[in-house]
Amino acid sequence: MKLESIDKNTYRQRLNRIIIGFIVTLTILSVAYGAALIIIFTEILSQPEMNEGMTNATSNFKYNLAGVILALLSCAALLNFLKTTTFFKEIYYVWQLKQIHNLIYRKLKKIKAAAFDKNDEKAMVILYFYYTSLLQVYVLDDNTLTLSSVKLEQQKLNELLLEKDKSINVAEFDKQLIAMF
Repeated sequence: MKLESIDKNTYRQRLNRIIIGFIVTLTILSVAYGAALIIIFTEILSQPEMNEGMTNATSNFKYNLAGVILALLSCAALLNFLKTTTFFKEIYYVWQLKQIHNLIYRKLKKIKAAAFDKNDEKAMVILYFYYTSLLQVYVLDDNTLTLSSVKLEQQKLNELLLEKDKSINVAEFDKQLIAMF
């Protein structure tokens, strides 16, 4: 995956709009789907003797829950449809980076061991990409708490690269390299 330059203000503004839009849409659809399900299954299709002794709150819980699930599925489908639009470009890019970070993090111990103990150049490429892209995401998300620890890890890797006289570029990274560890 190629690292791209992202404008932090544009990213944050669009992310906030998407989050607010998601919450509002989820709320409206949950209520609408829940109400529709209640109308369909309790007033139209149900028989009066089935509801005797039950309060509306307990008998409608399953319909409201189903409404929330349907709303969540609708929002997920909408986000999936919109993820390739220009408005979502930065958010989708960061989301893809976070997925790659997750893949690398699961194998980070093995990758570090291969890079520092065995001088594996492919492991060094993965780590170089990981730390560089992690710094980018942390800056975009204003995650200043762990920024210094990532910079420290990146510095350790840079020292290893200098010591072994290796030159690594972020462009050398390919997602397929992770599967080797």
